[in-house]
Amino acid sequence: MKIVAVTACPSGVAHTYMAATALKKAAKANGAEIKIETQGALGIENEITEKEAREADAVILAIETAIAKPERFKNKPVIQVPVSEAIKDADAIVKKAISLINK
Repeated sequence: MKIVAVTACPSGVAHTYMAATALKKAAKANGAEIKIETQGALGIENEITEKEAREADAVILAIETAIAKPERFKNKPVIQVPVSEAIKDADAIVKKAISLINK
């Protein structure tokens, strides 16, 4: 199962990267493949390509601000949560994405 995620907070500094780290760890623990794009003070890093977006089984948006290129994720199951939730409970978010995939 392939998951893609975007993390972005208004200031685009610490919380963006903390959420990415937490989601990566949770995906690994749950046997899911994940690619995480950060959109922060440094711009877009580790950008999800159109191909990766098409091949994804689910999308996690841990965001608190508008993101660039959201159209890549149309027609995909999307879970949107605040960045703080991804930091605090990434495991539950990844499990929810997996349950959407398995439906």
